[in-house]
Amino acid sequence: MDGATLLLDLALIVGAYLCGSIPMGVVVARLTGGVDPRTVGSGRTGGTNALRALGRRRAAVVVSGDLLKGIVPVLVARLVAGQAVVEVLCGLAAVAGAIWSVFVGFRSGRGVGTGVGTMLVIQPVAVLLATPVFVLVILITRYVSLGSLLGSAALFPAMLLIWAVASGAVAPQYLMYAVIGPALIWVAHADNIDRLIHGTERKFDLGMLAGRGGSSGGGAADG
Repeated sequence: MDGATLLLDLALIVGAYLCGSIPMGVVVARLTGGVDPRTVGSGRTGGTNALRALGRRRAAVVVSGDLLKGIVPVLVARLVAGQAVVEVLCGLAAVAGAIWSVFVGFRSGRGVGTGVGTMLVIQPVAVLLATPVFVLVILITRYVSLGSLLGSAALFPAMLLIWAVASGAVAPQYLMYAVIGPALIWVAHADNIDRLIHGTERKFDLGMLAGRGGSSGGGAADG
């Protein structure tokens, strides 16, 4: 690897972190005159807390933005660098930025939406396989945090299944990403995990999705 290639790869990784660091909940709140999600609920800037602070429509914009924060850096890395390892490093940087944003004091979301965005580029079929786990756990338990934890954990067995069926579709670097990426998300959920263990985690109010409001929602998998 020559110096120019190394500098390009580093620039892609730094760019991925900065892209992931964009606090979509704060941005949408400021552009629309809404409540800053850092002042309510979990204080996080991602989708679940944006739903509490901003309502369904603006929360949908936040979620879409979080997805793009993962899609764009990995896609750019694929087009520019053309190496799986650079894609993976950019994906990790984007997720890290979504969790520890340089723009809001290194405390933003939980990295879930951005992590999903990275996987939509790396291996969308794995997302398709893991999504039912995320949805069913939330519907059954009403814990968004538990759904996020188990849904992210399901990515690795999903990738193994894809590798077993079509090994050419899963590079070894992608298998590693399916372990390290979810691990970052689990670290971001440390407080949720503690509350789940002690039975104090707040349950998500499904009525918010129907526009009925409510402030009891919890288990935030915020972004």
